[in-house]
Amino acid sequence: MQVYADNAATTKMSRLAIDAMLPYFDTVYGNPSSLHTPGQEAKEALEDARARMAKCLGCEAREIYFTSGGSEADNQAIISAARYGAQKNKKHIISTAFEHHAVLHTLNKLEKEGYEITLLDVKTNHNITAQQVKDAIREDTCLVTCVYGNNEIGSLLPIAEIGAVCKEAGVPFHTDGVQAVGHVAIDVKAQNIDMLSLSAHKFHGPMGIGALYVRRGFPLTNLIEGGAQERGKRAGTENLPAIMGMVAALEDACQHMEENNKKVTYLRDKLIAGLSQIPHCARNGDAEHCLPGIVSFCFEGIEGESLLLLLDAKGIAASSGSACTSGSLDPSHVLLAIGRVHDVAHGSLRLSLSHYNTEEEIDHILTAVPEVVSLLRNMSPVWRDLQTGVREYIL
Repeated sequence: MQVYADNAATTKMSRLAIDAMLPYFDTVYGNPSSLHTPGQEAKEALEDARARMAKCLGCEAREIYFTSGGSEADNQAIISAARYGAQKNKKHIISTAFEHHAVLHTLNKLEKEGYEITLLDVKTNHNITAQQVKDAIREDTCLVTCVYGNNEIGSLLPIAEIGAVCKEAGVPFHTDGVQAVGHVAIDVKAQNIDMLSLSAHKFHGPMGIGALYVRRGFPLTNLIEGGAQERGKRAGTENLPAIMGMVAALEDACQHMEENNKKVTYLRDKLIAGLSQIPHCARNGDAEHCLPGIVSFCFEGIEGESLLLLLDAKGIAASSGSACTSGSLDPSHVLLAIGRVHDVAHGSLRLSLSHYNTEEEIDHILTAVPEVVSLLRNMSPVWRDLQTGVREYIL
């Protein structure tokens, strides 16, 4: 049996999204910036897609900017807020210790330019609170940027409460919604979100396309100079086929969110219950406030890379954390941030589900993971030391 359980890395494109893209390869193929009829047909489709996406997010069409994906959107949102803040002598930014690297690396860059970065602690319940944000805000704070739902451990942050805190303080609020859009209900106006990043391939759309919602009136800084596309804020001819696939996938995800989440949550909870029976393991993430499809565990006494390879041999595609860092030998910064020690963090497994998964696939995972964990532990000198008392168990 082949099981794809790495949907937090990328998802299978839906047939609906593929079909939505096809006409824009060979029928409506004009450049939206061209004045002739084929170009204007393309522009009409582009603006229709923008309006449809805005409806899904609860905003205005002119507040949507199409990007190459979530990383670009994160970068533009954060850099824009930083540059705007600097004009008012505000160079303090608040974020969390378990953000995606698209956020953390951008913050590191800004720190080298003289900005002060506060990363909120996430050890308690593997999450943060709106009170932490409120306590961290200062007179010179120019941005709060918090992930909506963590991509490695699934913790779902109190976004509406954080948005309310930021609005009261007059501080711009950006959220990396890459893992959340299409999976949880979002209304950017009601939640007081000033900027939100998203990426199509996380909700069964194509890779290489995303969007940034920006509240009307907030000044954007260009990352890419050139033409006047995206109202002059993102140069480059728009990838119309991908945009049409993205919007079709998002509409489908929003329309079927309740039924999809009901199924995925059932599968997730069954998976958690089964994996929890393995001795000396621990679930990572906020157990109460979590994304429907992400399950993360640490297993003491093993290496996560070996676990992934042996699971792959059994037909199970999984990960140890973010796909963006899968080639790294260092333990996940997210797991270290929530308090896992290095030895334990190395033995991590992330299983991320979608509505395409089945209960039979979960049963296969629940048979395979205990077998592989036991095999690896029997081969491990660390596990032998733990069993004989040379080392003390951590989990």
